[in-house]
Amino acid sequence: MSVDAYLNFNGNCREAVKYYSEVFGTEATDFMTFGETPPNPEYKLPEEAKDLVMHARLNIGGSNIMFSDVFPGMPFIEGNNISLAFVSGNLEEIQTIFHSLKEGGTVGMELQETFWSKLYGQVTDKFGINWQFNTGS
Repeated sequence: MSVDAYLNFNGNCREAVKYYSEVFGTEATDFMTFGETPPNPEYKLPEEAKDLVMHARLNIGGSNIMFSDVFPGMPFIEGNNISLAFVSGNLEEIQTIFHSLKEGGTVGMELQETFWSKLYGQVTDKFGINWQFNTGS
């Protein structure tokens, strides 16, 4: 189990990851773009989203820091662009913590299987902290 910081950027994620990689002397993982996601016939991916970074990760001093551009049209407030990612291989643990944090909070995405995770969800807790939940080892 881990809690990792997830930083969001407004179209300049690739530049930020490269910058932090140089500053901290670490290697960036591969960049996954929104255009590389499996197509959804119910939703056509906007052209301006295709090259934006959906996910990248750096290991800085033993901590995973994850990065993403915000999807076009989603709100972006500089300085408020961070969430915490709870990562666990225990599905029951993810469900329990997710349901506890959603009490008095707001669910951004219910827990569900995605192409990258057996269980993924997003919630903003009653204190305004944004959380992401993801399976992992």
